Amino acid sequence: MTHFICMTCGVQFAALEEPPRVCPICQDERQYVGWKGQRWTTLEALQKDYQNVVKPVEPGLTGIGTTPSFGIGQRALLVQSKQGNVLWDCISLIDQATIEAVEALGGISAIAISHPHLCAAMVEWSHAFDAPIYLHADDQAHVMRPDPAITFWQGETFPLNDEVTLIRCGGHFAGSSVLHWAGGAEGQGALLTGDTIMVVQDRRYVSFMYSYPNLLPLSASAVRRIASAVEPFAFERLYGGWWDKIVDSGAKTAVATSAERYIQLITKS
Repeated sequence: MTHFICMTCGVQFAALEEPPRVCPICQDERQYVGWKGQRWTTLEALQKDYQNVVKPVEPGLTGIGTTPSFGIGQRALLVQSKQGNVLWDCISLIDQATIEAVEALGGISAIAISHPHLCAAMVEWSHAFDAPIYLHADDQAHVMRPDPAITFWQGETFPLNDEVTLIRCGGHFAGSSVLHWAGGAEGQGALLTGDTIMVVQDRRYVSFMYSYPNLLPLSASAVRRIASAVEPFAFERLYGGWWDKIVDSGAKTAVATSAERYIQLITKS
């Protein structure tokens, strides 16, 4: 029995004798099946051809990404807290070198996932560090590898500790969430967003989409909800789900301004 990994989205599946016929994550209209068709790999194969880069992003925050790029190319973020380290979002590759590097940073006490596209091999990571996984209950149906380690939290916010709070925004997925880190940006607060809130090329702004690869927009009401969900929290910096997708300063203003701009454009007659 093998836990196959989709080569397009990077999500790992429950153990099977043969690869699944399709990947439901990629069949969904928010994602896509690769132009070469449905292809599968395994963790063992990834460990032979890929490696992870573990590097500091700011004091107390470390990025973990795979090279060469795999799947949709995201990198995870490790929030280092005195109350336990939190891994935000996940990647498909985990190996002994990565485990040792993360253990040297204090290990992982909890794993929090923004939405199903960034689940990757979250169960492998959970088992390696004996860490619970937190994913919003609204996205439970999209989990391809169920496991007792997964806690499906409910409601609009969920504090993991005094510094780290999960915030349900919706939009991209019903349970799409962001992580507020009170100690980030030198104590001014940071928001870790995956692509629930996407940092765009003009990094003075962010954007919001139902599907990024297929260019399907969100409604004005959905964007208002996202902006309203994060408004009560203080944050100076915003980290998207990929290296360099960062609004380094003025992030709270950028989210509010971007939401207003988006709504004006989508409702213009």
